[in-house]
Amino acid sequence: MPSSSYSLTEGPILKSLVSLSLPIVFANILQSAYQLTDTFWVGRLGGNAVASVSVCFPLIFLMIAIGGGFTIAGSTLVAQFTGAKDENMVNHVTAQTLLIVICAASFLATLGYFASSHLLNLMGVEQVIYDDAKNYLQVSFIGIVFMFGYFMYQSVMRGLGEVKVPLYIVSGTVLLNLVLDPLFIFGWGPVPAMGVSGAAYATIGTQSVAMIIGFTVLFSGRYGIKFHPTRFKPDFVMIRKILALGLPASIEQSTRALGMAVMIFLVTSFGTLVVAIFGIGTRILSFVLIPALGLSMATSTLVGQNMGAGNLPRAAAIARLSSLLGFVALTVVGLLCFLFARPIIGFFVPDDEKVIAGGAEFLRIMALFFGFMGAQQALIGAFRGSGNTLMSMVLAIVSMWMFQFPLAYILSKHTALGIQGLWWTYPVTNVLTAIITVGWFMQGSWKKKRLTAMTRQPEETAVTEEIINQEGIR
Repeated sequence: MPSSSYSLTEGPILKSLVSLSLPIVFANILQSAYQLTDTFWVGRLGGNAVASVSVCFPLIFLMIAIGGGFTIAGSTLVAQFTGAKDENMVNHVTAQTLLIVICAASFLATLGYFASSHLLNLMGVEQVIYDDAKNYLQVSFIGIVFMFGYFMYQSVMRGLGEVKVPLYIVSGTVLLNLVLDPLFIFGWGPVPAMGVSGAAYATIGTQSVAMIIGFTVLFSGRYGIKFHPTRFKPDFVMIRKILALGLPASIEQSTRALGMAVMIFLVTSFGTLVVAIFGIGTRILSFVLIPALGLSMATSTLVGQNMGAGNLPRAAAIARLSSLLGFVALTVVGLLCFLFARPIIGFFVPDDEKVIAGGAEFLRIMALFFGFMGAQQALIGAFRGSGNTLMSMVLAIVSMWMFQFPLAYILSKHTALGIQGLWWTYPVTNVLTAIITVGWFMQGSWKKKRLTAMTRQPEETAVTEEIINQEGIR
């Protein structure tokens, strides 16, 4: 394994956090460029075309959330075994997680493809956009296999502590998507015009290229991952371990996706103007979350490797520094958003004074509390890195279903705040969830889970010995 993998268990913590976080943040920003590119070119087809893509996004996002938990499990296990310097288990975990991800992606792709019509009917999609929406959705479901494959590659590399190569790959595929989108949507030469579904085909094309390049890099041996067919033989003991980590993470991601959909139902009851304000405000919030999520992922890797190495004091120090860094960084961002709320909203909707005024109010109410969100995400990364995905799941459920949606309904419908009650829900939820997260962290139970101890379990040791013998290592 590369010596760089072990540098995360020693040296300055701040330097490690920054060097890991920045490439992840940039990669996440570039990933969002896929949606912006699709929206731009599909928008050239008209409003109905944009609507047909928009109604598909919640369904695709939900499928991604369900499968994303397994990549989190893979990243956590790889990080801990890398920290423990157990190269054999890093290889074994990678193969077994990849096996699960491929099976899950194939199942979700098949289910989604054949259920597309029923899902769109259930959503009450109008006939004028139904055909385009169905075509786009079915093609997108086919592409889930490639999407999950690349996510898996990113997760393994992140667990190893290598985050620059995935950034380079994403950069190249985003540029490729800029070319393929107009080519497949409008056609040129021998390539027929495919309309809305062309955007989905372009995404599949770029993601398949990303997956192939990623797997080629991963199994090249440069990063210590060695491909061998015997490693893909199902190890049901290990699979249970991966599922125990991955299922709570999937539920956590799905909870957030479903919660967003439920909030939209509540917001729509206040009319089109409020929907527009909510859409702009939450879009800005999603951009603010990008650095917080990057820091969270970096924290997960650092904590995971140090937990695997048995260095619990350093793992705790990483979590504390990361939460402080997240709080300070997002507080600064929030202050800037508060001061420049109107220009920021005006950038998105320059010609609608009512949306600008309402959006600026929403942004100012949220902005000064962004720091709590940053601290919370950093500690959630620490929980994931330590293998406590159940903690993260519980926090997501509490945040969405005990705080955010009930508060939004009560404050907006049963107090004098009215529409402002919707906006105040976000800072109140962030503060309450952050308090619970910090309290849980300080309680210390998250440090008691040691995933690398599984190598000492008799039944798993036997599986490992069998793999080693089959490969002729011994």
